[in-house]
Amino acid sequence: MTSDSAQEAERTDSRYPPDLDMSTPTVARTYDALLGGKDNFQPDRDAAMAVEQTNPGTTQLALENRGFLSRGVRYVSELGIRQFIDLGSGLPTVENTHQVAQSVDPNASVVYVDIDPIVLAHGRAILAENSTTTVVTADLRDVERVMSAEETRGLVDFSRPVGLMLVSLLHCVPDKDDPFGLVRRYFEWLPAGSALIYSHLCASDEDAARTFTERVHELGMEWGRVRSPDECARALDGLEIVSPSTDGSAARTLVDCDTWRNGDIEPQPRPTDPDKQIWEHAGVGVKRG
Repeated sequence: MTSDSAQEAERTDSRYPPDLDMSTPTVARTYDALLGGKDNFQPDRDAAMAVEQTNPGTTQLALENRGFLSRGVRYVSELGIRQFIDLGSGLPTVENTHQVAQSVDPNASVVYVDIDPIVLAHGRAILAENSTTTVVTADLRDVERVMSAEETRGLVDFSRPVGLMLVSLLHCVPDKDDPFGLVRRYFEWLPAGSALIYSHLCASDEDAARTFTERVHELGMEWGRVRSPDECARALDGLEIVSPSTDGSAARTLVDCDTWRNGDIEPQPRPTDPDKQIWEHAGVGVKRG
């Protein structure tokens, strides 16, 4: 099959909305490609290859971040939280938020939010078999739209604690859109006891951060930038950071996502491998009082 024929076959695939733009990569589909998923197009696969070449280990980083998501959701569920809003959720893969949360409590509710229409297409399939899971197609920067949506209101009781998820997302938001102010705006809707599950692409080396950021922008995706550890930590301002070690003995700070409450692995503020210049800075914070 020629490249043009393959693209036409993808375009007419009944799984996808008919007006889907296949010519430009998106964050959700590129992430899906990095994870080895099948719901992506050639430009997304090319983008995944390009970022892997720019920063060898990006594919592994995506897998490590997915592991953090699972551990974070499970931890927050064990705190007693039974409703989640997953911002920039991306495409379904293994160990989705609703699967992890509902393994703790089958009645846990999850609202997935993403701007990519392909996520909604998959959401319809989820809805067909799971009445406590829904999808909102919206830009996460429109806080009022996300939190007031009929789908959100139908599953989330804002008088009870909520698990808000910003996993590998805020680096997609440009500085002009005040990414960390967005976190505060979301938490204005949420009561005490609510938690933030959070990770952000991070680098302490300015050249590495700039090179990766410029490459993503060149690929045509709407994006923000890789940020420093201190910048990433601003997302948890006003929240009580959870200790990143399973026994609760480690200092309450953000760490490399692969070391956050990951068995006996000691939490690390950055990867121990000096060649790993970019990582996902991660942690969980709880709203008190």
